[in-house]
Amino acid sequence: MDQHKDAVIKQETSSGALSTLVTVFFFWGFIAAGNGVFIPFCKHYFHLDQFQSQLIDFAFYLAYYLGALVLYFFATVFNKDIIAHWGYKNSIVYGLLFSAFGAVIMILAVNGNTFPGMLLGLFTVALGFSLQQTATNPFAALLGPPETGAHRINLGGAVNSFGTAIGPIIVALALFGSTKANDDQINSLGLGKITTLYVFVGALFLAAAALFFFSKKLPSGKFETETEKSPKALTALALMTILLIAIFVPIFRSYLVVTEDKALIQEMEMTRFKWLLCGLAIILGTMLVSFLSAKKNANGWGAMKYPQLVLGMLAIFTYVGVEVTIQSNMGALLALPDFGGYTSSQVAPFISMYWGSLMIGRWTGSIKIFEPTRSMRNILLFVVPVVAFAVVLAVNAIAQNDIKPLYWYIVCVTIQVFAFYAAQDKPARTLLIFSLLGIASMLVGIFSTGTIAIYAFLSGGLFCSIMWPGIFALSIAGLGKHTSQGSAFLVMMILGGAIIPPIQGKLADLQSIGIHASYWIPVFCFAYLALFAVGVKGILRKQGIDYDSSIEGGH
Repeated sequence: MDQHKDAVIKQETSSGALSTLVTVFFFWGFIAAGNGVFIPFCKHYFHLDQFQSQLIDFAFYLAYYLGALVLYFFATVFNKDIIAHWGYKNSIVYGLLFSAFGAVIMILAVNGNTFPGMLLGLFTVALGFSLQQTATNPFAALLGPPETGAHRINLGGAVNSFGTAIGPIIVALALFGSTKANDDQINSLGLGKITTLYVFVGALFLAAAALFFFSKKLPSGKFETETEKSPKALTALALMTILLIAIFVPIFRSYLVVTEDKALIQEMEMTRFKWLLCGLAIILGTMLVSFLSAKKNANGWGAMKYPQLVLGMLAIFTYVGVEVTIQSNMGALLALPDFGGYTSSQVAPFISMYWGSLMIGRWTGSIKIFEPTRSMRNILLFVVPVVAFAVVLAVNAIAQNDIKPLYWYIVCVTIQVFAFYAAQDKPARTLLIFSLLGIASMLVGIFSTGTIAIYAFLSGGLFCSIMWPGIFALSIAGLGKHTSQGSAFLVMMILGGAIIPPIQGKLADLQSIGIHASYWIPVFCFAYLALFAVGVKGILRKQGIDYDSSIEGGH
């Protein structure tokens, strides 16, 4: 018997439990943002090339996919949902302890002066994050009425974004004693301070684990249920993983070739681009075949028998990809004369505003969980984003960045405010409106230059901001005993952040396209997200699930 419904608070949101839960979101943003400090440092200290230094992010995000895949594999082998058996609360505790173990590995690697060891440490930290995220997102969604689940995840995302905003500043203060490190400071940094930093980080993980373990506010989130056999889903994901490994081997091997032959370099770049496209085709093909096969015969597919979950997996892949690729390629875009010709040290406030845009949207999107009256909600929908925008400017001012070019970005924030009013807290409608605005903003950026184009591309962060919780909540809706398994599948698809950005980057390298026109990639990503918003609403309605109707019965 499925006892899942009894494991959570169904009617009223527990503010005490939720406030404890969202603290873990802060760690994800804080640590991930702090990783940026290690890329230039490791590049100099270990004498790495640019690709090798990027292995830091690659190891970090790869762990999310593999961690979720391993959880699913063990659940299939033992015919038991491990997350459900442990309970959401204990799963988060175990994830924090695993991240603390990763911090220990990091400390040992730093003292051993080994870059591969540091990668292993970061990989282990992220494995813990994978377990935490697999448990935390459905836990937040289920700590109250299902129709406001997306708003609770949004609150976690708001805290996550705050961690992303202040993470680099705190890490810079800890390592360099100032908020803005120059090349000389980075190059002269020793390993001792990194050891101290990760001793502190490991202690924070342990403290958070203790907070969750001893908290009486959080329900266990534990329920016993047998996991439905899903050999077809396991086969599809295993085959996809094997093929992706086969795709990445020649990509990595090509980077080992040292040559100054420009023709050979161009040929290798084109080869890498083709392999990346093959990787994308494998993922899209796996999702499409799985969707059609499960539609014909649901037996053996587990959570993937639900069309909202399979389409949601592709939506998470696309969302993470578009969120990362807009920012990852922005530095090269801003270096163009038509976009200001900014140097690498001058683009910091723009990059900060992009990530700050995510915080602005998530702060605004989490208003609903505080259950304000309709009139108060209308006021907060205007006040909260303005305050959040001011916070982003303040953070940049503290970091000694030039914030003057950002003042008129308030116009884009205002557009987002009207979008929230139009969305009326309806998940599917919100996702559709923000996807369409994402398309519009990218098109404005593509067909213009200068400040208008810069603001248009930056506003992609505003419209990406609420997508994760919306996609997640809509994708796991109605999964019942398959919720944890579905959550693991969704977390796997963070892999999009490792596939889509380099594809845009390779397009930008082609003289016939260039960095400006390469932003058609985000247009296509937002287009799929809009299609998902339309399609999932009809899919859920056929299953008797209508979040929009539930919300309309509120304030």
